[in-house]
Amino acid sequence: MPRVNTPKLPKFIQTKIYKTGQTRGADNDVIFQNRVGRNSRVLIPYSNYEQSIEALDAEFEKGFTVLIPPELYFENIIEFTNSLREQGLVIGENALLFYETRQQWEAHNPIDNGLSAAQTRETPLGGEFVSRVASTTSENRNRENHGYTTSGMKGAGIRVYEYASKNTIDLTRIQLEYLFWSCYDSIEECVNYGMSREDALLRKAYNRTLADEDGLTEIQRLVNNRMINNAEYTVCPLCLEQLSSKGFFEKVAQAEGRSVHDLTVTQINLFHIKEIRFGEYNHKEYNLSWGHHHCNVVVKDSGIEQTLEWMRGVVSRNDVLE
Repeated sequence: MPRVNTPKLPKFIQTKIYKTGQTRGADNDVIFQNRVGRNSRVLIPYSNYEQSIEALDAEFEKGFTVLIPPELYFENIIEFTNSLREQGLVIGENALLFYETRQQWEAHNPIDNGLSAAQTRETPLGGEFVSRVASTTSENRNRENHGYTTSGMKGAGIRVYEYASKNTIDLTRIQLEYLFWSCYDSIEECVNYGMSREDALLRKAYNRTLADEDGLTEIQRLVNNRMINNAEYTVCPLCLEQLSSKGFFEKVAQAEGRSVHDLTVTQINLFHIKEIRFGEYNHKEYNLSWGHHHCNVVVKDSGIEQTLEWMRGVVSRNDVLE
């Protein structure tokens, strides 16, 4: 089915699906880039380097930078540099000294040691170190943020566990749209938000064709992964309640007296079935679904199974009190 002349989704849904291919937000005082593509250059803590490389089936599309604690480097510069080379790492090319604490900055001041702050995300990196050292009000010391601080070059890269290749991002967006259409009232809600019924049915059919062609509609696998139920309707991965597509458009309810006028959080958000974490790359097809905002907050980075075990304990202890 050709893409040309295919009806577009309501803009809000299209944007929501598109943003799933971007990383989480980051402010100026951290080393990470703010909401960029998940196939961007990744930052790998030195302690997680081998684990992160071994877990990936292919190369990072835009490269990687390993972040090295300065105390390791300055303890024995020659020996440590040789050790890095054996691992395929060179400071200033695919590795940087990363200063995070005031103690590191004072013990091994990079400027006093003739080092330069890195300025580019491509090899060579234009320097040997990057720093994000917080200010200390009690001692009247300013923060030491060096490297990747200009408006056109903010952030050295993304969190390594948020990485996904462009192909994977494309596949997950197709599957996430499929899951949107699998909500029991998706056609009606799209009509409510500007699509004609005919266009909504055409777009749903087009997406289903793409999803089928890419192997993204294995029903039993979707059921087993808590993404749909046996009736093939999309469910929240934690509570397993059928999702209404209204939740994609409507904001979460706010507590009386604590409401804000610019709230952008919707009732339904992206939900990782298996949490993202070091040593795994879980932003991928059959691991991304839609779920309630509040269920997502409960799960956080713990994962569904661990959260359910905690919830069973809470319920069990309360049953004893009754």
